[in-house]
Amino acid sequence: MPTTSTDPRAAAAALLVPGTTCHGFAVERRETVPELDSDAYVLRHTASGARLLYLACDDENKAFAIGFKTPPADSTGVFHILEHSVLCGSAKFPVKEPFVDLIKSSMQTFLNAMTYPDKTIYPVATTNEQDLYNLMDVYLDAVFNPAIYTKPTIFEQEGWHYELDLPESVEGEGDGGSASLREGTLRYNGVVFNEMKGALSDPMSVLDDAVNAALYPDTAYAHESGGDPRAIPALTYEQFLDTHARHYNPSNSYITLYGDLDVDRALAFLDERYLSQPSAASRRMDAAVAAGEDPSTLAPNPLGVQAPVTCEYKRIEMATTPENALVGLGLVLGSALDRKRTIAADILFEALLGSNEAPVKKAILAAGLGGNVVSYTAAESLQPYELIMLQNAQPGVARELRRVFQDACRDLCEHGVPRERLEAIISSNEYDLRQRDYGIADGVAIACDALSTWLYDDDAATLALKYGPVYEELRGELDGNYFEDLLRELVLENDHMALVELVPIDAAEGAEGAEAAELAAKRDAMTDAELADVVERTAALRAAQEAEDKATLPRLRVSDIGAARPEPPLVVDTTAPIPCLRHDIPTNRLAYAMQYFDLSCVAFEDLPYVTLLCRLLKQLPTREHSAEELDNLLAGKLGFLSFTTEVMTQPDVDGVRPYLLVSAGALSEKIDALASLPREVWSSTLLLDADADRVRDVLTQIRIGLEQGFINNGHSAALGRAMSYSSPSAVVREQLSGVDFYLFLRDLLEHFDERLDDLRAKLAALADRIFVADGCMASFTGSDEDFDAYWDAAGDLGLGAGDGAGSGTLVVPAPRDRHEAFVIPSDICFAARACDPRRLGIDVTGAWAVAANALSYDYLWNEIRVKGGAYGCGFRAAGERQTAFYTYRDPAVDPSIERVARAGAWLGSFEPDEAAFEGFIVSCVSGMDAPVKPYALTKRRNTTYLAGLDPHAREERRAQMLAATPAELRSLGADVTRIAAASPTCVFGGRDVVAKSNSGFTVVDLLA
Repeated sequence: MPTTSTDPRAAAAALLVPGTTCHGFAVERRETVPELDSDAYVLRHTASGARLLYLACDDENKAFAIGFKTPPADSTGVFHILEHSVLCGSAKFPVKEPFVDLIKSSMQTFLNAMTYPDKTIYPVATTNEQDLYNLMDVYLDAVFNPAIYTKPTIFEQEGWHYELDLPESVEGEGDGGSASLREGTLRYNGVVFNEMKGALSDPMSVLDDAVNAALYPDTAYAHESGGDPRAIPALTYEQFLDTHARHYNPSNSYITLYGDLDVDRALAFLDERYLSQPSAASRRMDAAVAAGEDPSTLAPNPLGVQAPVTCEYKRIEMATTPENALVGLGLVLGSALDRKRTIAADILFEALLGSNEAPVKKAILAAGLGGNVVSYTAAESLQPYELIMLQNAQPGVARELRRVFQDACRDLCEHGVPRERLEAIISSNEYDLRQRDYGIADGVAIACDALSTWLYDDDAATLALKYGPVYEELRGELDGNYFEDLLRELVLENDHMALVELVPIDAAEGAEGAEAAELAAKRDAMTDAELADVVERTAALRAAQEAEDKATLPRLRVSDIGAARPEPPLVVDTTAPIPCLRHDIPTNRLAYAMQYFDLSCVAFEDLPYVTLLCRLLKQLPTREHSAEELDNLLAGKLGFLSFTTEVMTQPDVDGVRPYLLVSAGALSEKIDALASLPREVWSSTLLLDADADRVRDVLTQIRIGLEQGFINNGHSAALGRAMSYSSPSAVVREQLSGVDFYLFLRDLLEHFDERLDDLRAKLAALADRIFVADGCMASFTGSDEDFDAYWDAAGDLGLGAGDGAGSGTLVVPAPRDRHEAFVIPSDICFAARACDPRRLGIDVTGAWAVAANALSYDYLWNEIRVKGGAYGCGFRAAGERQTAFYTYRDPAVDPSIERVARAGAWLGSFEPDEAAFEGFIVSCVSGMDAPVKPYALTKRRNTTYLAGLDPHAREERRAQMLAATPAELRSLGADVTRIAAASPTCVFGGRDVVAKSNSGFTVVDLLA
């Protein structure tokens, strides 16, 4: 059972008195952090120098993190490779994949590691205190005593190694002789190598790297911390070990503890088990000093401040499609320790560039320089910067972008930044801060936030967390010229800036061709013995990857799992003017209101227009407000307002029910706006008079966003497309947001002028048909007082009954297997096989979730990620209505498809030991029991209702997981084989990767 203290803040106050020492930790200070409802304690381990921050609060989702300052000295990606490699076994836990073992055997609510441009962080979170110690034990032994010092194969697997692909006629002939070996194709492989090929297929990432190199040419930020595939093979094993020894030591570490935990036990654990003990890294360092090496050369890499530099213009080239042309303008903001300036700059640039109605973005779009403008504040570095990025840029417009941008800012400096915009952004930020929905466990996000200042000053451990006074001060600055003065300093008088243009070139001229030529030259220069050594080392690596683990990790047992967290029953309140799903969930004085509008009245061919309607609402004026006024009003009064589509698969395998979902959130004190503003947008937007340029801008931005998604998250696109080959629901999703919608949108943009009038009329007619009371279901989450106040203000939401015109017109075409491979500008691929198991007469119970866990983190991980070099892979058994295999940033298509085909046979012979099997169950149940934020919980419960799922299905599924047995999983092997064979396949990948497949795909040049 999870263990909790009665009052963690009181217990910490009694134990951690500033000026005292506890388990070797000197307690330096205590601070209250009201923004997080916590008390912060800053400690230092006297013997080792390790820093520690404990945030005492009553959050049951406890967290631990250890981070290291790791500024790179080159672009070999050594710290990224180390991040992967230390989690491949350690002295105390000599297993091949402890990271994966923890995923499949613990109650973790977060488990990962992240490499930043100047730091590496290893965070975990769990609701079970014993589990927290298990996770801490494995992670601490991993970072301080990794197996990398005795197993060079870890470096080869996670970093890079050579492989020699021999022609089929040569394979199976022994080494075939030197002549045969010289017929082989030499290539690089490695998990990080392939991951970064995928990451650097994103033009936005490439541009950001180039801007950093121009802004900080003399510092660590000039290098690609993740690793440049062209530089990664320059990293040697000895350099890899040396870098670990110099950086992974307690004196260079930052430890965070968070939540309701026994801090006395935690500090004793840290002191006795690790911080007071020698490590593998310290022993290597001691040996180097004993051998006469200068101790000054053994220090961590420096992280220096860049003196101001101005890069007037820099051109970089990238093999990508012409639509991916970009221009970036980078502006250094100052110091990470000047929180007021950094937060103010973030607010300022959001006000100027955060929406199509923002004044500076509007000026840039009106100049016709490109398809979209985005900006973001990069605050997690020693010298934060703002990056303004022009997407889909016209050729040669870099200097013109800077001129238009500076002229617009100059005008605002002279005439004032609109206060209503600044106030709206501040209000919106404060809503987000109260909501505290980080998307990950709170303690993990907070640990990362703390390091955005703590890394640069030991006295700044809580500086980034105590934002309340900063916002109060900035509200006061609205009465003066603070924001105008800041804008002038950052834009018009800044001597630390860079202008970079990314120019697409033909793929034949790109890095892939250069790499192939480089490898051919290396092969030709190798001796016969060296070529034979490549083959032998690859075989040795395969043997190490296939070796059975004999050691085990600390594990929870099924008996450690508590009872399911009870949820209040979902109530359908029929007393409200619109039937309302009412959620009694604590929200920290926030309220969420939703309306689900039935789309079964829309013809299938018109569904793409529904998506356009969703995206154009909020972007156009209403009868009551101009577009700019509406933009400010929504940001100032609401936390968010979104118009999206959702497709609910129904109990009937062919049943499908799409909805247009209107979601909004607001502070409790702004309930009136929550009731009135969404209604104003859907009922009075001036669609028939929509401005052509404004509409074109929005459509272009949608297109750019979709293209970025295909490149960066191709596995999601492939999963959706593969499902559409057999599922009517997925066919509808494709029409609303997938490849079919993208192709519709491209055609619309190509014929925009001639179709504009029809588009306006279509959107207006759809709005009249959709936004009616018939078939509408509302949802509300908040207090009883807020519920009553909402409906008092909302009335019937202005929804008429509808005239029934066009109702019941949705007819979904029958799915068919298209067996497509979509070519995208990338050096890797994403593949998916998916189907609705009900088509095969397969009932997916809770045991399938345990099987999916075993397949994903045992068989598929070892076969596709470890051996194949893909960055990710998995098998999903989502409820009872989808099963799917997928790969992520995969260097090849066919080998992974072949391994998927063998998955069922592996499961059919699955014989785990008792502890390992219990681990699979524990981790599955943990995923169901993990705390969920109110908005996400609301949406999940609504989906259960609208998809016609049994309201008790989650409890039943959980019980089935707990009751699963190895024999039951083995019995599913035959069905997994059927699913793998019957599930259609879809691929998104680079042209060269797709061309090497022999799977007979219909190849579509998606972004042509």
